[in-house]
Amino acid sequence: MATVMSNLGFVRAMKAAGVGVRQTKVGDRYVLEAMKVSGYSLGGEQSGHVILSDYATTGDGILTALKVLERMAATGQSLRELAGVMTRLPQVLVNVKDVDKARTDEDAVLAAAVAEEEAALGETGRILLRPSGTEALVRVMVEAPTSEIANDVANRLAGVVKAQLAL
Repeated sequence: MATVMSNLGFVRAMKAAGVGVRQTKVGDRYVLEAMKVSGYSLGGEQSGHVILSDYATTGDGILTALKVLERMAATGQSLRELAGVMTRLPQVLVNVKDVDKARTDEDAVLAAAVAEEEAALGETGRILLRPSGTEALVRVMVEAPTSEIANDVANRLAGVVKAQLAL
């Protein structure tokens, strides 16, 4: 089995269970695209969108709930027990307003700052920059071992986003 997911705790749990994992950009369309290319049947995002491609092509909460209940019934485990394989890490989200979101993926200084922070976090955290689809803002999301580290990294990167992409 292989999966496409974006939550670091879930990714770690899946890898530990021997399940192949591929990470994509945020968005059902990117997850589904990667699932089709790789022949995966399970994908999803931190937002809770879980795609079970044998049944649907978008995140479906009712379908996901039914499949979780099916697993609980088959194993006799509680939801707490099933979820116990996943470690939840602190996350921080900073919205940086009034920036040229179209340049998010093009700015070399911003890319270097993200690479430096990712190197410092190593396997202990994750960084995601996501331009808003509707507003002139960039979302900086950081997942790290502690809230303090997540806050520090998110705020440093938000400062770089503001400085580099200012309108």
